[in-house]
Amino acid sequence: MVAPRNPAYAEESAEVEVLYANLEKLKLLTKKIQGSLGRLETSGKVVKDAIGPIYSNTQSLQITNNNIDRVNDAIDRLRQPLDAKVHEEGIIHAGPQSTGLPQYLAALKRIEKAFTELSNTNLRSNQRATSELGSLLITGSGKLQELYRSILMQSASPVEPLHYLTKQLPFPTIPDANISDLRPICVAISPDSSQPPKDDNAVISIYAEIRGPYIASSLQNLAIASINTMKRRPTDGPYRQGTNGIGVYSSALEELIVAEHVIIVKICTGDQRGKALQATCRTALAEYSKTLRELNQYIRANLMTDCFLAFEIIQIVTEMSYRIDSKTGELKNLFIEALRPVRETAKSSLSELLEETRRKAATIALLPPDGGSVPLVNEVMSSLATLTGYSGPLASILTSLGDGNWRSTANASTATPLDVNPDSSTLLSHFIHDMIESLITSLDARGRAFHRSKATLGVFISNLVCIVDRSIRQSSELSPYLSSPSSISRIETFRKRGTSVYLDAWRETSQHLLDVQYTSRGSGRPPSGGPVDSAAIIKSLSSRDKDTIKEKFKSFNATFDELVARHRALYMEREVRGILSREVQAVIEPLYARFWDRYHEIDKGRGKYVKYDKGSLSAQLSSLA
Repeated sequence: MVAPRNPAYAEESAEVEVLYANLEKLKLLTKKIQGSLGRLETSGKVVKDAIGPIYSNTQSLQITNNNIDRVNDAIDRLRQPLDAKVHEEGIIHAGPQSTGLPQYLAALKRIEKAFTELSNTNLRSNQRATSELGSLLITGSGKLQELYRSILMQSASPVEPLHYLTKQLPFPTIPDANISDLRPICVAISPDSSQPPKDDNAVISIYAEIRGPYIASSLQNLAIASINTMKRRPTDGPYRQGTNGIGVYSSALEELIVAEHVIIVKICTGDQRGKALQATCRTALAEYSKTLRELNQYIRANLMTDCFLAFEIIQIVTEMSYRIDSKTGELKNLFIEALRPVRETAKSSLSELLEETRRKAATIALLPPDGGSVPLVNEVMSSLATLTGYSGPLASILTSLGDGNWRSTANASTATPLDVNPDSSTLLSHFIHDMIESLITSLDARGRAFHRSKATLGVFISNLVCIVDRSIRQSSELSPYLSSPSSISRIETFRKRGTSVYLDAWRETSQHLLDVQYTSRGSGRPPSGGPVDSAAIIKSLSSRDKDTIKEKFKSFNATFDELVARHRALYMEREVRGILSREVQAVIEPLYARFWDRYHEIDKGRGKYVKYDKGSLSAQLSSLA
């Protein structure tokens, strides 16, 4: 008999059986699904084999369709430039005056774009169209150039520079309304690599063609005035600063160049500006250079009086070139080149001034017979004073020459030692000294050949030195360069030379006042100092010695009176007369006083031999001043 089950186990056993039954069903369902998948796969292969070729053909058709669309777009783009020619040709041929400048420039720009696009296609079929567009561009550029020229011509009438300079008015330029048209025209006709060949210099050449003659014509009268004002009479003396028209001419040229640069900056672009300014000013600068060359020829022919014009020109042109360069960045080298002949003349003028001074001194036919000076002294000193007014250009010229190199080779060997590295002021001082020494030395040599009398020669030299010294002291221009102790000493050397030569004429007279005293071995020396007994001395003399003393008094009186008369007849500067009279008195009076003290009793007061006592001789000497 089966034992009864536990109820709990019976329930679990039932659940297990249910699970097994479900599992069997799942297995059956899986088999059915697998069978369906197999059939689906087989069907898919059949469909794929049937649809594949159709899909491939569809893709090819899509690519072909896209290519056709792109070709149509390209054809449309190619047609646009061709259409542009048809649309813009009428505007281009009508000209900017008819259509208006903005519309004309816009049409020209569209033509340029079309030309560029056709050129980039490189299609032989487009060559004719490309050529036609190029011709249209050339036509349009030509009409713009005509307009450009006509606008420039509206402001091309020459002006009178003096009107603007004297009233300190700005020089005229092109009106702003015209500038606003000129700038886009310049941009349009400027060369561009994407455009057909143009006149690369159209902007510059047309501008220079019109504005260049405007500047040159405006300056023409000033160029003529510069030449006319240089023609002076020799009696007019050294050139006076500012009396030549080159200063006004240069100022007007500078103002016109600066005004032109202002215009060019507004209408031109990039490197066109410098080229345009140079091309525009070429004619005016050529005329300016020609004027400087003509002035230079005149200067070389009248070096002693007109070398100062060369220094003035150097100062004017140099300063002007730097100002123009700072404002425009151009033309400096052109001005330097134009200045070169004048600068070379100025450099050579220093040595030539020395040589000319020597030559003029040596060729003076007649010197004043009374020992007076010659006009050459005042001429040279005036020239030197004028020279100091050009310290700026002189500084560069003297520095470039080097200290002392303005001397001739013959004079260089005897030159005074100079500073190793002197500044420009010292260099000018050295040159002035050389000029003065050359003047006095040359006139000294001429005086020795002409004046037979030492008295006249001494006065002549002394007068020269006096005038030189007075010119230095009275000249605020010269004194700063010649007031040093060494400078004064060099002038003093010449003064002493003149005084020494003059006193040589009085030495013969002073020789008569010298006597020889003999002492015997037993008598001892004559007493020195204290009162002199003239009677005792005369009594002790032999008859022969007495005759000698009488002859000495007579000779002294004759030569003294002759020299006094000659002294009064000679022309002396006031300072010279005072100096020479004191020197003569210092030499003669002590000798005569001693001689008179010893021998005045020779004629016992009768005045036969002793014409002057000490007082009257002193008065006579004092009257020489």
